[in-house]
Amino acid sequence: MSTRQGEKAEPMSDEMARTHVVPDEVAAKPAGLGRRFTALLTSTAFANLGDGVVQTGAPLIAALTLTRSPAQVSLLAAAAWLPWLVLGIPGGALVDRVDRRRAQTSALLGRTVLLTVAALLAVTHHLTMPLLIGLVLLYGVTAVIAELGEAAIVPDLVTRDRLAAANGRMLATQTVANSFFGAPVAGFLVTLGTGYVFGVPAAFGVAAAAVLMTAVPGRFKHSPSTDGTQRNALGEVRQGLSFLLRHPVMRPLLVAGSLFNMGSTAYTAVLVLWMVGDGSRMGLQPEHFTLLITLMAVGAVLGSIVAERLIHAVGEVRMLVVTFGTDALLLLVPLLAPHPVPVAAALLVMGATGNVGNVITQSIRQRMTPKNMLGRITGASRTVSYGLMPLGAIIGGAIGQAWGLPAALMFGTAGCLVAFAVVALTVRQRNVDANELPDEEISPAAGA
Repeated sequence: MSTRQGEKAEPMSDEMARTHVVPDEVAAKPAGLGRRFTALLTSTAFANLGDGVVQTGAPLIAALTLTRSPAQVSLLAAAAWLPWLVLGIPGGALVDRVDRRRAQTSALLGRTVLLTVAALLAVTHHLTMPLLIGLVLLYGVTAVIAELGEAAIVPDLVTRDRLAAANGRMLATQTVANSFFGAPVAGFLVTLGTGYVFGVPAAFGVAAAAVLMTAVPGRFKHSPSTDGTQRNALGEVRQGLSFLLRHPVMRPLLVAGSLFNMGSTAYTAVLVLWMVGDGSRMGLQPEHFTLLITLMAVGAVLGSIVAERLIHAVGEVRMLVVTFGTDALLLLVPLLAPHPVPVAAALLVMGATGNVGNVITQSIRQRMTPKNMLGRITGASRTVSYGLMPLGAIIGGAIGQAWGLPAALMFGTAGCLVAFAVVALTVRQRNVDANELPDEEISPAAGA
């Protein structure tokens, strides 16, 4: 299931009015996103293709060859997200202090070394459940730095008025590579052997790093402070946390996103046991499960394509409320109708609405955050919102172990419904418009 990071009466919002001040014939053709952004997309595709293979392949390996225990399988999901709880904030401070492209490249190369070791363990038949959990945990460490660097680079490459389009393309690329290709490839590689599940993503990591180093030239380092204060790392972390927790828009979005992520992870941590293998409710084979996950990616692509238009037509916050509510309610479908056809339809719609919601929350954060704080704000936000995901996974596994898989799936759905209520009751478009920063604070420098 997709994760989240976080009133419009007239046809054109204040944001649109500010950014559409050119003649109609020019406004009809938005500025392109540029070759460097295209190269970043290519690197993102390679990295997320590897992510998709590992994220889908590891639980399948566990469920099919190592254990049928909900508690143990849920630990894989917890291990994947735990690094965000521990390293999200310091990782964001690191990304703000160094060149963001180099930080991302180093993380991708480190991931390659880790996956190579994992492949060797698998080939020599030394892979155990504790080792698999440890490998997923370390992989998550590389994901923290790589993803923070990637998110912080985007405003350096595109102008303010194209942020929604750029974020939509980024999220579409991530989802297509991760689920549309990565998940089916994982199902195929599992049939070839466990070593391939780790060896192939190692090659994708090398490709992602190579594209970044050769095709995204430029300097991507910003001074953490412009007023001569907060020069030490701890002070910068405190500054970022204070900014985020005091913000009238990002704070409620953070609360809602965190609750949604905790609920959805409790749900997905045991979903593979509900759907795949002997004794599961749906009785699917691994390749069928990965095909269903692929439909979610198809929906995500569709959502990314129409996100910018939907935001302008429906209203940013109003559309965000719709996406939270739709995603939460559709989690009931595998429980109430455990058949491939309705589940496939639900996943398709959830992929679309989830990605539209992610485009909105990410664009809001980028428009409200000074560029020299974007790494810290993104890191702090993901520390809280992603940090609750290991807790959700553990709770989901414990509930599934004690009271059965349906109870765990219902717990996850309830958490997502609470997140929907938070967004619907606390986030208003007028507050979003009032708290945006001037263009010069977030747009790329001239000639960049």
